[in-house]
Amino acid sequence: MSAALPDIGEALAPVLARVPREQQPFLIALAERMAAERYRGWAAQTKDAADRAQLLACAEREERIAAQIEALDPAAAALQRDLLAKHPELPELNRSLFAGRPLAEQLAIQARGERLGAATWRSFARNESDASRRKTLEGCAELEEQSARALEALLAERA
Repeated sequence: MSAALPDIGEALAPVLARVPREQQPFLIALAERMAAERYRGWAAQTKDAADRAQLLACAEREERIAAQIEALDPAAAALQRDLLAKHPELPELNRSLFAGRPLAEQLAIQARGERLGAATWRSFARNESDASRRKTLEGCAELEEQSARALEALLAERA
């Protein structure tokens, strides 16, 4: 595995810096949906049924995170369309982090991203005054950690 794998957090930081804090979870939810697509792509390429099931479970968690965040605001869909229009580089940035890399490296990058996602949702939760919203954000952090553990286990099997 390459020593210098890209860091999802560093790559997304400039985009997030241009988005108001209260809108950042909705931008991240877009990235969660992109990650779900990536997981499904990996699952489709995987011959091992157990590994495929793990990757599809990760995709499902990404979709659940996005849906839970989007449910926090009835105008989330419109907000996300606006965010994507203002930041059209997001899909290409997302693709470029993984492009041309062996699967193990892609999984390692994603595992780090899942750990960062957990920390990010917890950061949002710490700053959330509404108990219900805070619980949602904390639940998203746990889903991220479940996916990180699944990826780390897949990587350990390949080592």
